[in-house]
Amino acid sequence: MKVEFKLDENYDEPKVVIYAKEMTEEIQTLINKLSKQNREFITGIKDYRVEIIDKDSIIRIFSLDGNVYALTDTKKYTLKYKLYELEELLDNPFARISNSEIVNLRKVKRFDLTLTGTIQVEFENGSHTRVSRRYVNKIKNILDI
Repeated sequence: MKVEFKLDENYDEPKVVIYAKEMTEEIQTLINKLSKQNREFITGIKDYRVEIIDKDSIIRIFSLDGNVYALTDTKKYTLKYKLYELEELLDNPFARISNSEIVNLRKVKRFDLTLTGTIQVEFENGSHTRVSRRYVNKIKNILDI
């Protein structure tokens, strides 16, 4: 992919134009990332109150029994988002590791590759989860292994 930048004082707001022979998944992903608002926080519900959650404090986001939760070092929040919405909203350092879980890679202490066909994730707070078989190659690509 070629990238070009032109400085033009006639534009008050940046404009991105993509020229391509056809629409590809890579282009669609780029469009999605460029067009979404960069939010530094999300909202969650704790004890019947809506609280602002700093994205950097999130350890993992998971779905359980039809609800979506965000876990931080100190609290567990109920979210009103779907996991696919959060996956679009949260980019690097967040990564999807299963159909039901997204993790903050900055909160991961280590990845254990000794289990056959899967990866165990250990977080800084001592909790654990696993990468589903379907997402193992994606995580290995992210980790460059």
